[in-house]
Amino acid sequence: MTDLAKPEPAVRERLCLALDVPDLAAARRLAADLRPFFAVVKVGLELYVAEGPEAVVSLREGGFDVFVDLKLHDIPTTVGRAARAIARTGARYATVHAAGGAPMLAAAAEGFAEGTSEADRATPTIGLAVTVLTSEADAAPALVVERSVAAARAGLGGVICAVGDIGPVRAAVPGMITVVPGVRPAGASRDDQARAGTPQEALRAGADLLVIGRVVTRAEDPVAAAAGLVEALGSVPPR
Repeated sequence: MTDLAKPEPAVRERLCLALDVPDLAAARRLAADLRPFFAVVKVGLELYVAEGPEAVVSLREGGFDVFVDLKLHDIPTTVGRAARAIARTGARYATVHAAGGAPMLAAAAEGFAEGTSEADRATPTIGLAVTVLTSEADAAPALVVERSVAAARAGLGGVICAVGDIGPVRAAVPGMITVVPGVRPAGASRDDQARAGTPQEALRAGADLLVIGRVVTRAEDPVAAAAGLVEALGSVPPR
């Protein structure tokens, strides 16, 4: 890879690679190949169920911030304990589904804080509330804002939302981190993402972190696909 193909640190820090693969060996290979482009990697339900906390620990040791995307949704006590366990692995980000309600969100925030403290880490696990899945075509904008406000009041640090939701969310809860999945370059297949947007649109709208998956990981040449994505982004606006 030439120097011209390498992203600026400000770009790399805003990109998260979705490691939606069935085992840790595949995840490590993909992460290593794409390390120059992504500072954050996402461990989703498939990989976490297959490999457990070891996936988080291993990828952290590989130099990545790790985003654990399990969308916790259960009674408050169960969610609080799960959040605590996730934070002890050293995850940088972790998700909880905002549909669970205010007591559950507060339990998650408390669990993330407790797990961080028990692991004696200076960098906390940031709890992210999933507002509405980007596969839901008919999601009401008001519901996204309502759930974002509930997440902020519960003490979580950010939200997961679609590109089109960023403006209203930022207006309602300034300072919350916005993480955007369902990002697709112009002309790319949207797959099952009903409310997708382009990376450029997401960054212009103020997204803090873009989750990039199939458009890179399932490309014939993932490294070339990542380089093309970075080139198309150019410089990024400050957070």
